[in-house]
Amino acid sequence: MTHIVVLGAGVVGVTTAWYLRQAGYDVTVIERESAAGMQTSFANGGQISVSHATPWANPATPMKALKWLFKEDAPLLYRLRADKAQLKWAMQFLQECRADKADINLVQMVRLGLYSRDALQQLRADIGIDYEQQTRGIMHFYTSQAEFDAALKPTERMQALGCERYVIDINNAVSLEPALYHIAHKLTGATYTSRDESGNAHLFTQRLAQRCIEAGVHFLYDTEILAINTDTQASRPHIHSITIRPKGENAQTFSADSHVLALGSYSVPLMKTLGIHLPIFPAKGYSATYQVNPRAPHHAPFTSLIDDEFKLVTSRLGDKLRVAGTAEFNGYNLDLNTVRCEAITKRVQQLFPKGIIANSVQYWTGLRPMTPSNVPLIGRAHVGQVRHGSHNVDATYDNLWLNTGHGTLGWTHACGSAKALSLLMQGEMPAVDFDFVGITA
Repeated sequence: MTHIVVLGAGVVGVTTAWYLRQAGYDVTVIERESAAGMQTSFANGGQISVSHATPWANPATPMKALKWLFKEDAPLLYRLRADKAQLKWAMQFLQECRADKADINLVQMVRLGLYSRDALQQLRADIGIDYEQQTRGIMHFYTSQAEFDAALKPTERMQALGCERYVIDINNAVSLEPALYHIAHKLTGATYTSRDESGNAHLFTQRLAQRCIEAGVHFLYDTEILAINTDTQASRPHIHSITIRPKGENAQTFSADSHVLALGSYSVPLMKTLGIHLPIFPAKGYSATYQVNPRAPHHAPFTSLIDDEFKLVTSRLGDKLRVAGTAEFNGYNLDLNTVRCEAITKRVQQLFPKGIIANSVQYWTGLRPMTPSNVPLIGRAHVGQVRHGSHNVDATYDNLWLNTGHGTLGWTHACGSAKALSLLMQGEMPAVDFDFVGITA
């Protein structure tokens, strides 16, 4: 039986392990944390949001970013640092802000999102997994006329691509989510996508990891991945082993037939040693989790919401309200910025003053693996041009695969990315029109 090792046990790595095991492979997952879903999947926004497909890189972003440059509480904060990788990524990001490229990227993300949402719903039906999910749809609401006007064209574009996101009036918005009633006079518009969902991504990841174990997947937790070792004598790029170090032990060699990289932002330094420079940079996202006020639970939203003006999403998780968003480009720094944390709570108190217990808040931050285009890297690891005889040819590793760079939509795209990659590794093309890397039809 072919043995595949998945590097990383976040939501992308665990879903990848699940689909590969269902395809009949012997699967091992290696993770440096003590359990699954302990990094970027731990306390994210909790949305399965096909409708949230407008790329961060779009024509409106450069001017907004300049306006926000020195504001500690800005939705997008780019810290000027002497970091060549960050500068290179920023230049690539600006190129993706062109209208034509932004549209291409939106199309890619909607297609993958629809495919992935269907895969999640089928998975849930097949195995009955429960993760505090809500199937009430997702509503974008606007308290800025300019932001609402800017959302109309992308909404129409998504509709044309099959995403059922529709403009609704204020009365419908408040009817769908009564917690918005007291700010109805401030709303300028809303859109609603009935088939989008929400839930606890951390709980989903851990419960699916348990299902993986029951199905025969092996997990090596508390294990650091030190290096990927290549076979320089092979006719094409080939991985012969990886070097790992279990907690409290010496480094050792681990071998498998194929390897899947699902390490999010930490994919970059590992790939550099192979001469592969992934266009990924970490964007630090924040979340705040509040206890819902037991005396007024209806004042906290049940419908998952997106506050586009402040770049925040809300999801009801049992008796908790999760609010997440913003992006801070500051390398691999994971320090909580008090100003940015307090800005989230200030906005939540404006929106749902009676619905939460503000002093119950638990803040968290995680690194989203952002590509300049926002489109994830799924497919064969691509080396680029190598010399072959008298000419250069494109080269890909024959046993190294990528499933990384999902940015803000890691959970939204996790099941679809994993299902698609499993099919690609079996030599089949998935039923989704998506630009997989290192793959020729």
